[in-house]
Amino acid sequence: MPFIMYILLKIPTVLLGILIVASYVLFSIAGLMLIRKFHRPQKLKLHNDVAGFIFATLGVIYAVLIAFLVVINWQDFDEAQKNTTREANYLASVYRDSAPLPGALRSELKNSLADYVNSIIADEWPLMMKGERSPKTQAAQENIWRLLSGYQPGNETQKIFFTEVIKKLNDACEMRRIRISQATSTIHPLLYFVLIIGGLLTISFTLFFGSENFVPQIIMTSMLAAMIALTLFTIIALDCPFTGEISVKPEVFRTVLTSLLHS
Repeated sequence: MPFIMYILLKIPTVLLGILIVASYVLFSIAGLMLIRKFHRPQKLKLHNDVAGFIFATLGVIYAVLIAFLVVINWQDFDEAQKNTTREANYLASVYRDSAPLPGALRSELKNSLADYVNSIIADEWPLMMKGERSPKTQAAQENIWRLLSGYQPGNETQKIFFTEVIKKLNDACEMRRIRISQATSTIHPLLYFVLIIGGLLTISFTLFFGSENFVPQIIMTSMLAAMIALTLFTIIALDCPFTGEISVKPEVFRTVLTSLLHS
């Protein structure tokens, strides 16, 4: 299990955000007080011009990196949500396209689809939060294939619609494989190392600016630290699209299940 997934499972999202922000803000305040203990602001002030240019370059590099990861994470999260919707829609279409098939087969297909969708919600979703797949859901999927593999269309209309049923079921199975893959796909640990260390370095650089007014400098430095921490928290919270409180929920599958049970 990836470390980020473990963190999202063990620590509530709100608490995680508070801990990250508090850690960065306390680091900035403690660091500033430590620097002021050994260096007077008048001495630090002499280097403000040079430090400003270096800090601007450092800030741009870190801002580009962190913005890139936020965008990538959001795109992956959004894609996971869209793929989940597509998968549910394909399953709904399987039953809809089975309308011309014999009544007995359609009834069995309806029950098998309902069992499969219910297994996705009740069995696979909790396991997927841990990066695992459900054997029960896989068995329910194979049961649908066994049911359809023994059928021979009786006329041209049934043949056309049966072909669509198989196509949509194949599409749904493909979306499931993608969903399971997305559940375990996270940012490489090296990038997290760069993000965390880069954030601390960016904050540390601001500690060496000389300012006669100590309190305003603490406030400004803390605000910068909080902003970096909030961005880092956003990346962590969205990194695993099916894990944690900020995640893709199986609501669309519940809608399909309700539709199957009441059809």
